[in-house]
Amino acid sequence: MKAILQVFIIVSLSFGTLFSSEIKRITLKKDEQKKILVKYGEVEKLFKFRWTLYVNKGLVILRSYDRVVAQNVLYTRHKNQSFRQELKTRGADNYTVPYILVMFKEFNYDKNEALFDLMISDKKEQIELKYLKNS
Repeated sequence: MKAILQVFIIVSLSFGTLFSSEIKRITLKKDEQKKILVKYGEVEKLFKFRWTLYVNKGLVILRSYDRVVAQNVLYTRHKNQSFRQELKTRGADNYTVPYILVMFKEFNYDKNEALFDLMISDKKEQIELKYLKNS
């Protein structure tokens, strides 16, 4: 029993160092955009994403960060359940680049909404996020 408890504590602490304690849960309707202002040092960048289509249990996501545009297809019960967006450019901190992980959790057919969890990995606490009003 003691060994199981020790393993549980180690795993819990390890997970806690991967992501900050904040997990933000959001819901978005079709073409409703989520905007997040990312600040570090004197730099401010805009991260935004929205979904445009839900078909065959796949959610088509359009996203942009610092004017770089990308597209993903996410599934709730698949290895393609999330995408990762690095928030700073790689430099001397190659292995500790802060990022945001957007995970598709479920789709509500009645409300035509998608549910997401946003998790931040920022071991050095360099990033400040400001969640802007949806548009």
